[in-house]
Amino acid sequence: MPNPLHGKNIVLGVTGSIAAYKAADLASKLVQAGARVDVVMSENAAHFITPMTFHALTHRPVTTDLFDPHSELAIDHVALGMRADIIVIAPATANTLAKLAAGVADDALTTTVLGTVAPLLVAPAMDAHMYDHPAVQDNLARLRNRGVTIVGPEGGRLASGLMGMGRLTDPEVLVEHIKLVLGRHGDLLGKKVVVSAGGTQEPLDPVRILTNHSSGKQGYAVAEAARDRGAAVTLVTTPVSLRPPVGVRVVRVKSARDMLEAMLDVTNQADIVVMAAAVADYRPVAESDHKIKKSGETISLELAKNPDIIATVNGPFVKIGFAAETEDLLVNAETKLRSKGLHLVAANDVTATDAGFGVDTNRVLLLDRDGKVEELPLLTKYEVGHRILDRALAMVGKQRA
Repeated sequence: MPNPLHGKNIVLGVTGSIAAYKAADLASKLVQAGARVDVVMSENAAHFITPMTFHALTHRPVTTDLFDPHSELAIDHVALGMRADIIVIAPATANTLAKLAAGVADDALTTTVLGTVAPLLVAPAMDAHMYDHPAVQDNLARLRNRGVTIVGPEGGRLASGLMGMGRLTDPEVLVEHIKLVLGRHGDLLGKKVVVSAGGTQEPLDPVRILTNHSSGKQGYAVAEAARDRGAAVTLVTTPVSLRPPVGVRVVRVKSARDMLEAMLDVTNQADIVVMAAAVADYRPVAESDHKIKKSGETISLELAKNPDIIATVNGPFVKIGFAAETEDLLVNAETKLRSKGLHLVAANDVTATDAGFGVDTNRVLLLDRDGKVEELPLLTKYEVGHRILDRALAMVGKQRA
């Protein structure tokens, strides 16, 4: 199952910034994801964090000196760079940016960068006035023009007490950017994938809505998996408490009618469309202009049928839907597969505590037009996303033919 970090050789450069402590968290997250991390520290970085910290986290030697006889660089100064799948410098100081822009190779880190053809990702961190300086901005522009990926910095309170741009991007977000870079040449390269996610919201009055329990997690996981395989991904999402995957185009909607309009607009050139959103079947006939006041023991609402998005959105793409059921899972999934014109349906029992709404795992049945039924074990929703995309990719060529 594709994981753009598993087995990858990542060189993590750490330079002399107060934000160096965040690099330890980044190294830990990359190792946990299955990457082999080699840390190269500048001389100034050791004033903020010790090499032993990174050695303990990565279980690998830490390079600090270009001429250290115990370092690989003493034998071959491009050894790390040659085997690297990506070089990440986080935090990157203004001084380091200047060296990189000028092509200086006067320490272990800058020498490693010049000795590689691997992609370079740089995450600046410095005081706000330094970041705003024209020289720093010019150096960043030069690096971008060379194809270097620049991530951040972020705004907020800095170590100096200033409020402004200069905070190192959070390690969790940096991991997402690293995955984006490493996944660019995956098996979905050149493919356009559209995913819908979340539960639609149908307004009753200015205060209340009719909605459902969908968290959006499965749709977001499919979008992330497609991104990690090199696809150009568009995520059509309702308001949910999730951060969209890095590198994904996001279209925000609320109601079923909003979603239909958006889906018709963004699926024109799609290769794969995965409709994971939980769309309300009905909406209030009329939305009150004012908050409906409590009166009496009961209230009656007149509802109108919403448009059938999954049946309406059609084209020369592989169309995949979800069937969230509480009973007769296989029968209801087969009915949805036929009646909605789907190529594949992923059916799950939302009454299961480990595979329903709001959890990070799912257990689904995959049914296709040829009658094949595949029962997946309990997986993370990210893994389910990959299994769905495996099936979709096999169908793309047939659908376009």
